[in-house]
Amino acid sequence: MYKAIFFDLDGTLTESGEGITKSVQYALEKLGVEAPDLKDLEVFVGPPLLEQFMKYAGFDKKTAEKAIEFYRERYTEKGMFENTVYPGVEETLSELKRRGYRLAVASAKPAFYVTQIMDHFNLSQYFEVIAGTDLNGPKITKSQVIEEALEKMNLSDHRDQVIMVGDREHDILGARKCDVQCVAVTYGYGSREELEKAQPLQIVDSAAELLNFFD
Repeated sequence: MYKAIFFDLDGTLTESGEGITKSVQYALEKLGVEAPDLKDLEVFVGPPLLEQFMKYAGFDKKTAEKAIEFYRERYTEKGMFENTVYPGVEETLSELKRRGYRLAVASAKPAFYVTQIMDHFNLSQYFEVIAGTDLNGPKITKSQVIEEALEKMNLSDHRDQVIMVGDREHDILGARKCDVQCVAVTYGYGSREELEKAQPLQIVDSAAELLNFFD
């Protein structure tokens, strides 16, 4: 029986695409890469930025690191708050906490941003632990963040009691690497095809349906 639920942030708790894609666009243009269609840049929502800049633009590691610097210029100033909480999410969190579940955030976004976003939207109150990556390493992967949350909640030896909720294959694969099950949500930034290929325990279409899963 599950006792703890770990949530991804971008695409799971908040619809953060606008701020992320506009900040990616800003970084790419600083490096001479035109990216007029923000929709195309939604592939940056979820995965680690370093690998995505290398994959999307063909940057080497040094150039991708420079892109992240430019990205953070805009994201820190305004991008992180170009963001909204998905419908039904806060009600779902409140009810899950009322039912006695232990809740945590496990995001591939740097913790420096995660805590500010959670506080801004008044969501921090529902979570026992809020975990993210390091701005400049060494903790940069989803599985490392999940491991941190497990350790902080004294659940490293009780992984069968933990389940992850996320919207991208990185959430599912990261959870699996940590021997944790995962429920995927379709309202975020991963396609159903991507999610089905990664084989989560369950796929749900809304916050309300997610709450029903835990009935």
